[in-house]
Amino acid sequence: MKKLYILLISGFICHLSYSQIPLPQNLPQTHPRLLTISGYKPVVQKQIETEPWAKEVKLGILNRIDPYVAKTQIQPDWLYSRLMMYWKSKATNVYIRGGVYSHADGKAPVPTVRFGSSRGGASVYSRPEIEDIIPYMDDTKGVYFHNTKKEGRPLEWGEQSNASGIESINEQIMGIGKDAAFIYWLTDDEKYAKFAFDLFETYMTGMYYRNEPVDLNNGHAQTLVGLSTFEVIQERILNELACLYDFLYPYIKANHQDKMDLYTATFKKWIDITIKNGVPQNNWNLHQAKFILKVAMVLEDNKAYADSKGREYYIDYILNKSSARQWSLTKFMEYGYDPDNGVWSECPGYAQGVTKDLTNFIRDYDNTFNQNLLPYTPVMGKAVRMLPQYLFPNGMITAFGDTHYNTINTEAFSDMIRMSQKYGDKENENLYTKMYRLFDPDAERKSEKPEKLPPQIYSFFTGKPLVLDTNIERGKLDDYVTQTFYAPNVSWFVQRSGYNNKENGLMISQYASLGNHMHSNGISIELYGKGYILGAESGRGSSYFQAPYLEYYSQFPAHNTVMVDGISKYPEMLSNHPFDLLGCYPQSGQLTGYYPDITYSDAYFLEPESRSDQNRFLSIVRTSETTGYYIDIFRSRKQREGDKYHDYFYHNLGQELFIQDSKGQPLNLLPSDDMAFAGGHLFALDYMWDKKSVITDKDYQAVWKMSTPDNNHIYMNLWMKGYPDREVFSIKAPPTDNFRGNHGVPYEVGKEPFLTIAARQYGEAWTHPFVSIFEPTTENGGKSIESIQSFEADTASNDFVGLIVKSKPGRTDYIFSSVKDEKVSYNNMSANATYVMVSEGGKDFIIFLGNGTLVQARGFILEANEKTNAILEYKNGEYYFTCDKPVTITNARGKEKVMEKTVYQKITL
Repeated sequence: MKKLYILLISGFICHLSYSQIPLPQNLPQTHPRLLTISGYKPVVQKQIETEPWAKEVKLGILNRIDPYVAKTQIQPDWLYSRLMMYWKSKATNVYIRGGVYSHADGKAPVPTVRFGSSRGGASVYSRPEIEDIIPYMDDTKGVYFHNTKKEGRPLEWGEQSNASGIESINEQIMGIGKDAAFIYWLTDDEKYAKFAFDLFETYMTGMYYRNEPVDLNNGHAQTLVGLSTFEVIQERILNELACLYDFLYPYIKANHQDKMDLYTATFKKWIDITIKNGVPQNNWNLHQAKFILKVAMVLEDNKAYADSKGREYYIDYILNKSSARQWSLTKFMEYGYDPDNGVWSECPGYAQGVTKDLTNFIRDYDNTFNQNLLPYTPVMGKAVRMLPQYLFPNGMITAFGDTHYNTINTEAFSDMIRMSQKYGDKENENLYTKMYRLFDPDAERKSEKPEKLPPQIYSFFTGKPLVLDTNIERGKLDDYVTQTFYAPNVSWFVQRSGYNNKENGLMISQYASLGNHMHSNGISIELYGKGYILGAESGRGSSYFQAPYLEYYSQFPAHNTVMVDGISKYPEMLSNHPFDLLGCYPQSGQLTGYYPDITYSDAYFLEPESRSDQNRFLSIVRTSETTGYYIDIFRSRKQREGDKYHDYFYHNLGQELFIQDSKGQPLNLLPSDDMAFAGGHLFALDYMWDKKSVITDKDYQAVWKMSTPDNNHIYMNLWMKGYPDREVFSIKAPPTDNFRGNHGVPYEVGKEPFLTIAARQYGEAWTHPFVSIFEPTTENGGKSIESIQSFEADTASNDFVGLIVKSKPGRTDYIFSSVKDEKVSYNNMSANATYVMVSEGGKDFIIFLGNGTLVQARGFILEANEKTNAILEYKNGEYYFTCDKPVTITNARGKEKVMEKTVYQKITL
């Protein structure tokens, strides 16, 4: 037992030593030190003398600040009097009620810094330009801002709680001060030093007397609040203040040394609050760390302070220490990243942002300290390499949760190239250069003809152009994007087919709700077709704090999913409701050795509000290089019975939606009020309008038409199996706001209704599931599917689904879908599997066994002792085969051949 104890302790110590990051050595003892060091000044001066880009950057900075400097030469208080301060009241205590400003009290000996207005709420009043600000503005009536609700946006008094931009004014003014401090450092012209110091002194002295805001509601807001704003992650002004102080340090020490203790005390109080408050488990932690590091860099060593809290203390806190709301870099990354696949545990937009911010942090930290953090953060390589997995074939990322459709962010690739070049890592330089060239269309131009640098200080220090090795060629998409990819830490699975073909690629992105910035959406999907994300996400609305987000955009009816009894709901944002992946093909991340024309996933979800079992089976079937279709079989039932109804929602891009019977004749839909909040259902249903419905037990179809300027219009064709007690709705839903900038969509998608079909199954939807076939097509290409019908199988349970899909030219697919371990038979075919497809076209055929033990067709029997995936294809007189586990193949003559696990390859039978 003693030996075991020693082993456990040893392992614990080893873990601690592994996760500790050593502090940087030889910290600079002079200022500046944040962006540069004092010895670098001659280099910058020489650049400005000899290099046109440097002259332009300096000129741009001077053009921005000189008009203000000139005004203060005549009237010294011209600019600092326009800071947002409690000029008259000199309040020390700020009070909020949740995310809204309440009031301030207390009395300081000097004017103090005014707090913000609200946390993300819609405001009537917006900030004026600096020139329009009333000097020493401080009135019981509030602030003198623009009234955005009146024509001409006149300036008038409004309540502080209803005015946005207070913090941005102070941030802008301090940014001007920072620029002036840099020009002073560069030129030794004291007019710039005096100008910057007056701003800094007024603000920092005022903040010295300000206390941490108090939430009168004693709520969550108290744990988020910063010293100047409602969220510690919005304390961007710290960047300006730290940089200003760093460049101005020699001037302050020479002329105002008596104030330096006050300034450092203010900085430390500020970042102590930043450590104390916030959110540790998501992107907030990193944003907080960036602000803390900037301030820590301009502090002196621990020994300079009575409390021993100097720059080493705060740097070590960021890297290695953890508290309730600020975790160490290592703990933060261990919590958020899946070590197996590098996926960050937030929605894609935030996830790739965190990865980019981390590589920025590692890059900037290295620039400052010459210390490479990558060996201490080994998951970063996987995190950067997985980013292309988010992509649809048109180069847009999947947009589940609080994400917008956009291209991949390639800054992480360029950061990794810079780090690889600096440390001579040719292997990784080769890897990331290939990725950068492939995924950033401007990579070549940026390398050969660098972009014009902005007129900002950092252009002299951190904005140096990236130079790519001309011997490294562009990478291949197949090396970074796989047929399937599963991220269990965000409950996301993707299937692709022909993904390197923008026009004809197919892709399903499916997800539940696990991680941060997620929606309440059950098992939801996006579908791709003909160059567009047709079955798109609705987005998040204008703000997380507004009713449309809370009541509609984050809720079930805004997604392509199934809602139970009108009540399906659970916490959005940070959510813990994943699906269980029961089976898939091919294996996640498999690069080679699979059959390329069929993929599938089988997922189970427990819908918690109604306590319902939900099973969603999804498959892509590729029928030619330019054609293919999706299968979607969604089963849903309450565990304790008493099902009222289950609603299947599907939203698709397009200006027109036609709902028809199986022969293409319009269904007689009539206005309906049945799908609504009334009756104890979700508010989301009342956001939809123009609802029409019809009850039918027959098969039906829906066609979305997206008209394009070239008249090669895009269609999504949906066929659904009919069942008794089925009601079909056409609905206009709120616009999707996910295509910001439209991204090539040929109509103003953000202003037009999102055309939606809903299928309501009265009673349970397990033995009457939602059975759908989707085929994206174009006007010129036409439909490849000729007919779809269902069939009943012998000895099958009542939740079995059988389909026959006939396509051009002469192809017939027989589809078996089952959720039970049972043998079923139809038309000389037998199966015991989650998914079986038997495809025939002339003499050629495909026998696909998905998560099963038996399929018998075309004179062959494929049988396994364990559930497996297996494919036997006969094409042009030759046999091809693959399986995940041992399978016995028996031909019509009874001859057996045992196949061990094997990649897709030609075989002899």
